[in-house]
Amino acid sequence: MSERPDVWSSGTCRTNGIDIHYRRTGGDKPPLVVLHGLIGSGACLLPLVHGLADRFDVILPDARGHGGSSAPDKGYLYSDLAGDVVGLVDALKLDAPILAGHSMGGMTAAVAARELGAAARALVLIDPTFISPEWQREVYESDVAADHRLSLQSTRDALIDQARLKNPSRSNELIEHLVDARLHTNLSAFEVLTPPNPDWRELISNIPVPALLLIGDRGVVSLDTARELQSLNPLLRYELISDAGHGLPYDKPAQAGAVMGTFLERAILVGAG
Repeated sequence: MSERPDVWSSGTCRTNGIDIHYRRTGGDKPPLVVLHGLIGSGACLLPLVHGLADRFDVILPDARGHGGSSAPDKGYLYSDLAGDVVGLVDALKLDAPILAGHSMGGMTAAVAARELGAAARALVLIDPTFISPEWQREVYESDVAADHRLSLQSTRDALIDQARLKNPSRSNELIEHLVDARLHTNLSAFEVLTPPNPDWRELISNIPVPALLLIGDRGVVSLDTARELQSLNPLLRYELISDAGHGLPYDKPAQAGAVMGTFLERAILVGAG
């Protein structure tokens, strides 16, 4: 999926004492801020938003400690990440922004949406890190950070070869973006795994705008959890994409992007009414 350099521009904004790097399509269209997951970058979501760039002003920021953004020694809890998103919205003067995010970015988007309240237009959560306290502790105590430290000692070419073997259906361009994102993820970013996560049931209950929860049948968020969250907030709907795991935006980008587009068109029409 081409990055389409004729469409995307790059920029940096200063917020909360750090620099946040972002890609943006621009134009007089509804702003859509899409947040990546841990060990990712905005570039990794280019295939997901490929079909949305004509209808939305898509902004793909790099979270602190990732990509081209600053990497402070501390300050990687979800409250910090969400604060950066709210700061980005303010710095770029985004009116009624739509927030979306995958994994860590999904939880961040939910926290930021709570902060923005009715100032946001809609929310899209792609298999966010809505996990139990026990699971949080298990992830925190795992060797995921150690694995990342080890990968940083490898070469880019070696990591690309490994990624191709592991996910042969992904495009070469996406694999390169994912590998580059890994190589530009600071170890401090793993602080986000520190328990406890925000109470996601409480978060969803207090989101005052239309929300979409997009999950795979082999992802983190189960169908039962999706149904529970819908019961907590009538403004939330969920969509299940089959034959997809937590890497939903990487493995089913066109399908996920199409579902997002349909939902957002309806959300905008409702908001306009």
